[in-house]
Amino acid sequence: MAEEKHLNEEELEQTNDEPLTEEAAEETAEEAADAEKEASFEKIDELEKKLEEAENSYLRLRADFDNFRRRTNLEREAAEKYRAQSLISDLLPLIDNFERALKVEATNEQTKSVLQGMEMVYNGLIAALEKEGVEVIEAVGKEFDPHIHQAVMTDHDENHGENIVVEEFQKGYKLKDRVIRPSMVKVNQ
Repeated sequence: MAEEKHLNEEELEQTNDEPLTEEAAEETAEEAADAEKEASFEKIDELEKKLEEAENSYLRLRADFDNFRRRTNLEREAAEKYRAQSLISDLLPLIDNFERALKVEATNEQTKSVLQGMEMVYNGLIAALEKEGVEVIEAVGKEFDPHIHQAVMTDHDENHGENIVVEEFQKGYKLKDRVIRPSMVKVNQ
């Protein structure tokens, strides 16, 4: 608060050579009271502005914290939902190799036995992946979708409609709603 000079009657008499009349003293006292009221109103306005700024700052801080909490919850949920993504990405080449190995023709009983064991391991692996939410992306006969298919070749086959997948070179996989690996396909033009 700015320093204000409050002059009482004795100080006024000392500053002026002439003595103050009672009327002049009352006027001076009223002016001092008015100045004090004015200063009080200014101080109130200043404090109200500071309070409003503090409230706005509090509301912004609270909104920032709410946004942070919401973002953190979403990130935690996504991390939990897709926790197996890295492992699944590492297993996909192994599944491809299993599928290629299972296409081999068995010529004798020993080879048939080995292929049967490999098929059991493959089926167990596929079941474990399905339990985690992994799905094979359907491709052949479906309309090409750049979000789930990767076109590596095109074809001009009149037996299929335009923009239809006619051949799949590598299976694609999704984990819940996220594409882990798109299907590598040939698309009819």
